Amino acid sequence: MSAYATATSAPRGGRLRFRLTGDESHCVVRDTVTGETVARLGCAGPWWTLDIPPGWPSSLYAASFGSADPEDDVYFVVRPDRPGDALLVSVPFLTWQAYNRAGVPGEGLYPTESAGRAGRVTFDRPGGGPAGHWEDRFYRWLSRTGVRADYCSNLDLHEDPGPLLRGRRLLVVAGHDEYWTRRMRDAAESFVAAGGNIAFFGGNTCWWQARLEDGGRTLVCHRDALLDPMASVDPSLVTVEWTSAPVSRPENTLTGVSFRRGAGCWEDMGAVAAEAYTTRFAGHWVFEGTGLRDGDAFGKGAIGYETDAAEYAEVDGVPLATGADGTPAEFTILATADLRHWRDLGQGGHATMGIMRRGAGTVFNAATVGWGDAIDDDPVVDRVTRNVLRRLGGPAGWWEPMGGGAGVTGLAVCDHLLFGLVDGELRVRRFRTQNLPWRPVEPAAGLVALAAPREATSGAPVVLYGLDSAGRVLVRDPVAEAAPWTEIYPAPPGAIGLAPVDRTMFALGSGGELWGRPLAAGVSGPWTPVTGGSGIVALAHLGGRLMGLDAGGALYGRMPDGDAWAPLDTTPGLATLTGSAGRLVGATPQGDLYWREPPVPRPAP
Repeated sequence: MSAYATATSAPRGGRLRFRLTGDESHCVVRDTVTGETVARLGCAGPWWTLDIPPGWPSSLYAASFGSADPEDDVYFVVRPDRPGDALLVSVPFLTWQAYNRAGVPGEGLYPTESAGRAGRVTFDRPGGGPAGHWEDRFYRWLSRTGVRADYCSNLDLHEDPGPLLRGRRLLVVAGHDEYWTRRMRDAAESFVAAGGNIAFFGGNTCWWQARLEDGGRTLVCHRDALLDPMASVDPSLVTVEWTSAPVSRPENTLTGVSFRRGAGCWEDMGAVAAEAYTTRFAGHWVFEGTGLRDGDAFGKGAIGYETDAAEYAEVDGVPLATGADGTPAEFTILATADLRHWRDLGQGGHATMGIMRRGAGTVFNAATVGWGDAIDDDPVVDRVTRNVLRRLGGPAGWWEPMGGGAGVTGLAVCDHLLFGLVDGELRVRRFRTQNLPWRPVEPAAGLVALAAPREATSGAPVVLYGLDSAGRVLVRDPVAEAAPWTEIYPAPPGAIGLAPVDRTMFALGSGGELWGRPLAAGVSGPWTPVTGGSGIVALAHLGGRLMGLDAGGALYGRMPDGDAWAPLDTTPGLATLTGSAGRLVGATPQGDLYWREPPVPRPAP
């Protein structure tokens, strides 16, 4: 018997209709995630209704109507019947349907450039189950971890994403989720901008823009603007690659990576199985507990036949996203695989695992369709996945690592560069979230603190300020390689930190005292005590607000004309702080660097 369902999902306690063709009189329903058979039911065609018990867990199910061929199974999701806070797994039914009847002229979307391919296919037909089964092992692994997870069809993200995403911390996309509608993408981007997180454990993600028509029962993807009648109606909805004209909306602005820089191997699956990732940022929390060091290989077998990547350049031995391909500059590359030798087997390129902040949320991307294939066999793949689910599915507001160097005693951002006092030297690195090394500038044994203004003001250009052990405030050109430090005025007695805000230079004393004076060197005026400075041992500024650390590494903030410090956040033991471009950067006494957006002030205890 052949069959199809009239929807790809239904809520717990809801109903799902099936169209049956044949004489079979019974149906077996199994939970494909747990492998459990949940029902054996009588049925009769041509239309049959499944009443979904309220007690069935949200999961991916398959209904069998007597066929010995598992490809005849009808797949559907039981989605949650109310908003929840468990992580939400989106199942790629659009991609599954796109591969249904591939190669059948007029009925399949493949081969991609075949003249006989269809531009419109219906869900009202048998088939449309897992294409390649890239998701199977990941879903089964997830069920064994004990992590609370709900499931939805990715069509649900198109039709009514609000109730599904409301209150959730994490959306998970695994395997091969190649076809996205504009409404799906808008929902995902809005979710992240508002503080939700997405973890992509797949590849070739969000490659084609698709449309749903006929009440969501027809998938449209012409893959050619000249063949799509929507070109003359709304060019933004034309079904082409997301990066192509007239859509011109690169998918890596959402995902961080793209198949354009990725790789494909369609001629030799043995070659795929031999590949592995190389660790590039072992100090990141994603690799916590793995024991990896930079340069170590992991994930053999996780590099699937299609991968995604960001364009990057090797800078001081570190991969740094260039941003030229649409990948945001804040994308931090965690691991790479050089797959340029796949050129003779399909498409040469790379794979780049990475993470980035977008709005108030975070996006992680494993960047390979085969991630789930190694999740049971490679303990690193298992641990990385657990780390991502735990961190991104947990409470908001953490500090992200960005490399480091031993003995950091002062930090400042000036002219888009991060300066540090490291082991008695003035050093510099790009102000990026990647784990870039410090480069030496000059000896700086007498300096005890650094600072830089947010912008120039009258009589006070953008320069690098320093405070030395002799109690002097100094300035230096930030970009000149051999620029002298020049004294501009004395610091208050016992000063240990500086923070220039607007037209005022603030100084911090060793007892937590706070002073202020005109910033410009040519403007006379004494240092004036500022109230409410006790308990702070490190001073910085961000966006016109003074920021401080206490001896325990807790973060505080205050307005320059305020009278008290307000607690903001705990930190990973920071001892030194700076801020620029909406981000705080701090260093622990061991020199480990961390960054985050400024937290929201909370009431004082």
